[in-house]
Amino acid sequence: MATGGDLSPATLVAAYAHGLFPMGLGGGGRGPLGWWSPDPRGVLLPERVHVSRSLRRALRTFEVRVDTAFDEVVAGCAEPSRPGAWITPEVAAAYGELHRLGWAHSVEVWRGGELAGGLYGVALGGLFAAESKFHRVRDASKAAVVALADLLLADGVAGRLVDVQWRTEHLATLGVEEVGRPRYHHLLRSALASPGPEVFAARPDPVHSYDGG
Repeated sequence: MATGGDLSPATLVAAYAHGLFPMGLGGGGRGPLGWWSPDPRGVLLPERVHVSRSLRRALRTFEVRVDTAFDEVVAGCAEPSRPGAWITPEVAAAYGELHRLGWAHSVEVWRGGELAGGLYGVALGGLFAAESKFHRVRDASKAAVVALADLLLADGVAGRLVDVQWRTEHLATLGVEEVGRPRYHHLLRSALASPGPEVFAARPDPVHSYDGG
């Protein structure tokens, strides 16, 4: 949709509120900076998350935490050896600052005291714009998506939305679907008008734990 601009907190928050997200146009996510709004858009309505029988068994072996290892999650997502790596040091630093300001959050999956996978993104009201996820243990990134949906559903507030940018076959197994831009902006407006879950409303200084059951 546009190029240029910066990754300041004010720019990022305004972009997400208008349905845009940043990604460099150069190799490995390097500049120039692009602002994207895919059509169709990949979204997950939390109430439609799909959990297979095998994933449900795997969930019982993980512990899920929120905002206890944000920088480590971003580093896992930014691993240069990953196909399609795009998270540059500048991007990682920008989202680290958003996290410290209370806008960006991580959903982490742990096993045996070690970080097994997770995801991070930006929370605005009832919108969670998921930026990236990773895993070191099978099913850990899927567990993070399911945990995120559970967090958004836990208090019964309607209208929340997970924006995953693009639908992939992997994400489709979890219930991610494609919607056109008009439908996306309708969902976005509803999500922004909804309150966010309390676990994302607090500043990121306290340690939060979540037991997905």
